[in-house]
Amino acid sequence: MQRQTFSYDLMSGPPKCCICLDEFTSPASLPCGHCFCLGCIGEYWRIHGACQCPLCKAIFPTRPQLRTDQTLRADAPTEEAAAPLKAGEVPCDFCPRKHRAVKSCLDCMASYCAAHLEPHYIKQLNRFCRSDQTCICATCAQTDHRRHHIISINREAIKKKVKLKRTRVKLQQAIQERLSKVEKVKLSADLGGEHPKESQVQSKDLIRQLEEEISELQRRSSELEQLSQTEDDLHFIQVCRKLDRFSIQ
Repeated sequence: MQRQTFSYDLMSGPPKCCICLDEFTSPASLPCGHCFCLGCIGEYWRIHGACQCPLCKAIFPTRPQLRTDQTLRADAPTEEAAAPLKAGEVPCDFCPRKHRAVKSCLDCMASYCAAHLEPHYIKQLNRFCRSDQTCICATCAQTDHRRHHIISINREAIKKKVKLKRTRVKLQQAIQERLSKVEKVKLSADLGGEHPKESQVQSKDLIRQLEEEISELQRRSSELEQLSQTEDDLHFIQVCRKLDRFSIQ
């Protein structure tokens, strides 16, 4: 797929990010070619718990390397660095010279300039708060989640992979139980009884129901097997949180 390019004239105006619907701030291109504000796509992935393109819905198993395009920036970096802060503008919390912040993180509540924004979104969620069951950054660990039970993302991923393995075993057991029921129903239908036709109709309905359940269990087992191969610990944990409500009947 060819990388998307942006061009505009004086009449159409500059291109805009489809997430915030505003001019690009620190634009970043995804491998699929679509471009968004760096802060917007980082926040979009954080909220949805998966690295997916909002436009074409392309899914990236691991967090992709974002390509920043300085030609799309609404303001030049040299001008930004030299210009004093205006009324209402927030300074970057990590710049010695306090450049203008382009985005604030809703997790750690810190503000970032364009230079510090990308490293933050790439490396920010490297801890897991077991008290609140959420991924957090180093700053959050020292502020909002202070004195909570906090472990590394890697350690939490290992714990969840053990739990995932147990869930897959239960799924396989549930599949085998339903397969056995299907065989018993078929055998019972073959033997017949006082009302063979009525018995066959009931047997077909029950078999159809069991086969639907088996198909659904096999689908989920396949999803969990694919998930277990995920190397990105952060993405793995975020997806697992969505699956925690699933229970086997």
